[in-house]
Amino acid sequence: MSTPDHTSEIEAFAQAAAEAIKDAQTRGMRDAAKVLAHAGLCGVCAQEEAGGLGLDIGFALPVVTEAGKLRLQWPLLEIILVAKALGDSPLAAELVSGERMATWALQGSLQEKVAGHARHAMDCDWVLVADGDGGGALLDVASLELQRDDALDPEHPQWWLGLEGATVLAVLDAARFATLQRDSHILIAGLVNGAAESALLTTAEYMSTRVQFGRPLSAKQAVRHLLARMRLLQEASHAGIQRLLATDEFGGVRDTRPVLANALGNAAFVLEKSIHLHGGMGFTWEVPLHHALREVHKFDAAFGAGALASEIGRDFIRSV
Repeated sequence: MSTPDHTSEIEAFAQAAAEAIKDAQTRGMRDAAKVLAHAGLCGVCAQEEAGGLGLDIGFALPVVTEAGKLRLQWPLLEIILVAKALGDSPLAAELVSGERMATWALQGSLQEKVAGHARHAMDCDWVLVADGDGGGALLDVASLELQRDDALDPEHPQWWLGLEGATVLAVLDAARFATLQRDSHILIAGLVNGAAESALLTTAEYMSTRVQFGRPLSAKQAVRHLLARMRLLQEASHAGIQRLLATDEFGGVRDTRPVLANALGNAAFVLEKSIHLHGGMGFTWEVPLHHALREVHKFDAAFGAGALASEIGRDFIRSV
């Protein structure tokens, strides 16, 4: 459990991160890297020997949550994870300094010679992929064949990667890659829950200022019920994510998959209902809720579009 002092430190760090993210959003990809690196966000969990802050994943979580709230289109989540996993390697130092950018292909492997669901791959120098034997490999993007995937988001597409002849820059063993995957579940859940929280706040404000028949829409009972359900789901996701930062009653780490599956489903519900409650405005470019919904669906697709929940169910049935 976090102490009050520790909690206040994390909250202060999140506020500082939000200011840096807002600044980065006004810049191009490479300039944004300099801004975020200067603020210490790229190396929040990286080792101090690599120029990082050496903080635990609990400090990275509010940073990524702020990125979700502000709909940052930049691979901050991936760079935090890869920089941490690379340890004291000079490659980690390049990520921490903002000199290089990296992403992660959530599907496929080096063994299969193809990988996919990599965000911002065209703008990155390196990409992390599974090696097919439980570990991971950091590859030079310049040595890969990239294919754009506009299916879920034509504005911010994902990329499929042909790995034939890939240049391997670093290798992660199975233990380090497993830790990376666990950390990624926590941060992805935080990212999408941040997007849901931002949408909920935006919707609540809109409902309180949009007047019909002499009363704000928030005065209608049906609207209040829906907003309350949206808040309940968003808070449930938040509680589950925070619980992952503490060990269980036996001192072991908790399974991250149920929390991630729950966060993805809850975030999609909140965002869809936010768009619904905005009425016709919810389908316009001026209301950016659809950008966040696309991001949630991209992550859901990367984990099999519902397959994660089925996997959890099968494992539970086998365990009893």
